[in-house]
Order: sequence, then structure tokens, then C-alpha cells
Amino acid sequence: MKEKGDTMKQIGARRVGAVASALVLGLVAAAPPASAANPAGVASVGSAEFTKAGTRVTVAPLAPCAVDGRTSNSSEAVSRTGVRFGPGTSSCATAVVDPDHGTTRTTSEADGTEFELSALVSAGGPRLRVARWKVTCTGTESGTSAGWAADGLQGFSGLPEQITPNYVHEVKAGNGAVLATATFGETILPDPNDGSIAMNMLHLRFTEASGLTGDVVLGSTACSPTP
Repeated sequence: MKEKGDTMKQIGARRVGAVASALVLGLVAAAPPASAANPAGVASVGSAEFTKAGTRVTVAPLAPCAVDGRTSNSSEAVSRTGVRFGPGTSSCATAVVDPDHGTTRTTSEADGTEFELSALVSAGGPRLRVARWKVTCTGTESGTSAGWAADGLQGFSGLPEQITPNYVHEVKAGNGAVLATATFGETILPDPNDGSIAMNMLHLRFTEASGLTGDVVLGSTACSPTP
């Protein structure tokens, strides 16, 4: 199975305007609006909420951190029916940029290893794996930026070499039925835009054809411009 390499993708948001740019790829993409502003700085390893054959599978957000709360966290490997999150860590830090003027920079990030989704195998779908991944959100006085990286992707047949923000990959069974969608670098800006940003490294949503309902998020972060 071909593996995708470790490539960092970044996008940014200014205090005014609603355009996110993929800095590494040199591409421009509009992010879907959110209904409320994002927090000052948060991150988590991931979460899951889905139902399969009448059995509900729940994984609460793993290793959550916040710049105005617990600033570092970690989680051991967690396995539930159909999904496994490997060990992960999170960090939500604030650094003073200019002491004289009280300006700061926040960095909220999460990383992990050995993610696996096996829930689609019984429906004729692939076993999805991500060996290593990271997601980061940085807030400054002038705006925010977010980025992600992943390495050792397996089961995502046909991924392009360059993955744009909010890229949606269809996860299919052997007969061609779409069992789930996988959104890479899922980016959310508030409406109206206040310069904040949120990102999910990978967001898996199951379709009716899979026999499952619900979703799985791997790597989540959000941040706002600093005061």
C-alpha cells in the first residue's frame, strides 16, 4: 500500500477577510463558516461518536488542552470497536512577544501515532491507518494560522500528491460504494470573520452505505488572535 509522505499544510486567517491560503501549496481556498467565534487556543488528539449494528461507540476528546486552562496533556492508546487512537500529546502555550506592549503569541497543537479505523472492513471497505500526524494553530495580534502534517497513510487509495485545504476523499468499498468521506485539513472560519480559525487534521464521516452513522475526528485545534 502506498504511503503518503510527511508534508506540512498551512492556512491563515487575518482579523478582517474570510480567505484562507494554503501557504505551502500556494493555493487559495474558502473555508466553511462557523456559527460562533473560536476559543483563545485549544487542541485535542481526537474523538469519535458513531453507531454500528446498534452499538454506540464513543471516545471523548482525548488529551484536551487550552491556553486558559490545562496547558499540556497526553493520552495513552485507546481502542474501541472499529477504531483505535494511538498515544498522543497536546500543548497550548502562550509566549510573550513584546513585554513593553504586552503582545503575546499562542501555539495550540496536538500530535499522535498509530491511528486505525477498522469499522469499514466488514462493509467491504479498507482499513484506514495514519502512522504519525500533527495539527497546529498559532494566534498573534495580527491574526491566526493553522497547519497539519501526516505520514504513513494507508487505505486512502488515490490521494493526490498535493492535498488542498478541506480536501474530501471518498472511502469506497470494493464494489465502488462510498462508505465514508475523509476531509483532510478541515478548516472552519467564523461568520462574521473575527480572524479566528479552527482545524481538524482528519474528519471521517460515515455514509448510509456503510451501515454506520456518526463520525471520527483525528487531531483538532482552534485559536483566536491575541489581544
